[in-house]
Amino acid sequence: MTNTPLNADSLSEATDKAVSDYLDLLGDHDATNLYRQVVDEVERPLLEVIMKHTRGNQSKAAMCLGMNRATLRSKLKRHGLL
Repeated sequence: MTNTPLNADSLSEATDKAVSDYLDLLGDHDATNLYRQVVDEVERPLLEVIMKHTRGNQSKAAMCLGMNRATLRSKLKRHGLL
């Protein structure tokens, strides 16, 4: 991790740039399932980092993420992390 100051808008700004760049790459082609694609691209690494941070403790991970353990397990399964 770098020692740059935490900016509350940094994740929002990074998302804005990534989606804008992706749409630019598409050019005249239509975007399809963009919402699901973005969620999947962000959700998997988020789950991986939190599970590592909590040393695999699903209850702690669920608490960190603000969801119940069953929802966490469902998401872990969806991404092949369980």
